[in-house]
Amino acid sequence: QVRLVESGGGLVQAGGSLRLSCAASGGTFSNYAMGWFRQAPGKERESVAWGSPSTYYADSVKDRFTISRDNAKSTVYLQMNSLKPEDTAVYYCAARLKGTSTYNWWGQGTQVTVSS
Repeated sequence: QVRLVESGGGLVQAGGSLRLSCAASGGTFSNYAMGWFRQAPGKERESVAWGSPSTYYADSVKDRFTISRDNAKSTVYLQMNSLKPEDTAVYYCAARLKGTSTYNWWGQGTQVTVSS
């Protein structure tokens, strides 16, 4: 079983940057593909960035967000630049076994608030 813990959220002004981290434990990190998701109040959860080794992004964050991972640290990152108020949400990281399609393990989420 994999345990995921996100960190790095907070309050930032529009145009600013944040880097989210997601530390994994309890499994062999390199066996898992990682993804970042978000859920804004009153909205459904949506995919933000995912994939390993190829990476994919939602159109709304393309060219602003970057997903990366450090297998030695069992950590996945989400670098978020040029933040917009509409990026305000709880951000979650999730893991799925490579070769499967379902994200079975989720973190508790970290709040990102972008002020205008």
